[in-house]
Amino acid sequence: MIYTKDWVDYTLIDSGNGEKLEKWGNIVLRRPDPQAIWPIADENKEWRTPHGHYHRSSKGGGSWEFKKQLPEYWNISYKELTFKIQPTNFKHTGLFPEQAVNWDFMMNKIRNANREIRVLNLFAYTGGATMACAAAGASEVVHVDAAKGMVNWAKENMELSHLTNAKIRFIVDDVLKFVEREKRRGRTYHAIVMDPPSYGRGPNGEVWKIEEQIMKLITACMEILDDEPLFFLINSYTTGFSSTVLENILKTTVLKRHPSGKLSCGEIGLPQKNNDLFLPCGIYGRWEE
Repeated sequence: MIYTKDWVDYTLIDSGNGEKLEKWGNIVLRRPDPQAIWPIADENKEWRTPHGHYHRSSKGGGSWEFKKQLPEYWNISYKELTFKIQPTNFKHTGLFPEQAVNWDFMMNKIRNANREIRVLNLFAYTGGATMACAAAGASEVVHVDAAKGMVNWAKENMELSHLTNAKIRFIVDDVLKFVEREKRRGRTYHAIVMDPPSYGRGPNGEVWKIEEQIMKLITACMEILDDEPLFFLINSYTTGFSSTVLENILKTTVLKRHPSGKLSCGEIGLPQKNNDLFLPCGIYGRWEE
């Protein structure tokens, strides 16, 4: 499992009984987490008095219970990056803090490349990876997501991270259609990042099912990956997918075309403050030069 120890503004305090307790800046949130099936060691005052508690509904979805009046949104920072945090009605906050370990990887690769690097970020959400690559000096970052609201949120994160002068292109589109158009335009990228959902819809109702379409997307990405690539990164939260799935995908696509590169695959997680446990938070697969 890979993880970062460098968070200052975020802490995973504890987890268990299907929930996690987190500190975002000065605000403590209690949220569901299906991986945390072990018991809570000590359901102490921190657990009982969070500022916000997201309750699952037996009918699906859920809602927030706020113990005190919270700001509509607030900001937290990771190194030189700053992000807007806002509890949403589907339990998310707009940021996946475990991804910081991937941000570090991308930033280090770009800073040490000593050449211009064009990055494509697919299913880019609120732009954690986009901002990391731009801050590291990528010559261009293209940010693609089907949800206009998430793209607008990413633009706010760009401003918060003082990256308005960086070359970032924000695209609201179906990722596969965009990649296919980029091939027709003859555009290539030195680095491609993707965080595909298990299921989703494009802006025009296009249906995405990861088990049916991930290979088609990655095969299309091979057509726009530069002849001198820097890295190819896949992250996944799909339940039931092993990191070996991502390893096999990368072996039969990127590594096959660029055999001198190196693969690494595994779990991403977060260390807990209150004990020596780690909360698993998905899987990753990386090819790097």
